Amino acid sequence: MTTPGLHERVLSRLGPAIVAGEPAPGEVLRLEQLEARYGVSRTVVREVVKVLESMHVVTSRRRVGVTVLPRTEWNIFDPRMIRWRLAGADRMEQLSSLSQLRTAVEPVAAALAARNATPEHCGRLTAAVIGMSVSARKGDLEEYLQHDIEFHHAVLEGSGNEMFAGLTQVVAEVLAGRTHHHLMPAHPEPEALRLHAEVSDAIQAGDPARAEKAMRAIVQEAIEAMEAMAAEPGKAPEGRTVGGKPRAGDVPRPHVTRRR
Repeated sequence: MTTPGLHERVLSRLGPAIVAGEPAPGEVLRLEQLEARYGVSRTVVREVVKVLESMHVVTSRRRVGVTVLPRTEWNIFDPRMIRWRLAGADRMEQLSSLSQLRTAVEPVAAALAARNATPEHCGRLTAAVIGMSVSARKGDLEEYLQHDIEFHHAVLEGSGNEMFAGLTQVVAEVLAGRTHHHLMPAHPEPEALRLHAEVSDAIQAGDPARAEKAMRAIVQEAIEAMEAMAAEPGKAPEGRTVGGKPRAGDVPRPHVTRRR
């Protein structure tokens, strides 16, 4: 038996460290070193490695150890991978990449939803827009985030395209990353709220062109807002100063041996 959540705590430290390049691709992690570093049992370490293997971050071989794989092998659509990268130094690069994905997918999904959404999807959109408006007036960004995630979830599912619906967690991580890394205004822009209502109305009216146009504007507004927030002086990745020196609480680098 392992302590519930223990392997998740280790994963939440080791995963981001690997994503940050410490250890680097090609380096080998020894199970006994990981046990000592994190103060956990071999069973916990094996569970963590199993998750990282499923994400194609590492590969494990007997008598060799756990080898870090190159970034080209990683499952970059895994929600945990997105979360780790958004918490790292290449946050804006990751947000830019994800925003481009949203630009390519969500306007088309909205147009399809105008053709395929069920009454249940339409009800969810209406409730989400109302919830966003109420939480925006209160200045409750966490509550706003949950309604925003539900809105985009309903659009992607309502499209009737299972591939688009499969991106709901990816979009959710983008929205959460924007909020949790202070790239969201303290009070959501009225224009953003108006555009969400416009998408909802267009979908319920069965107007694909209007739904696509409004959703494209939503994604563009989000990109511009993030860029403006990131450009503010004094901003720095979480856990680091503007000069790049680590703060207390930074993830320690695990002991590694380099593959020969």
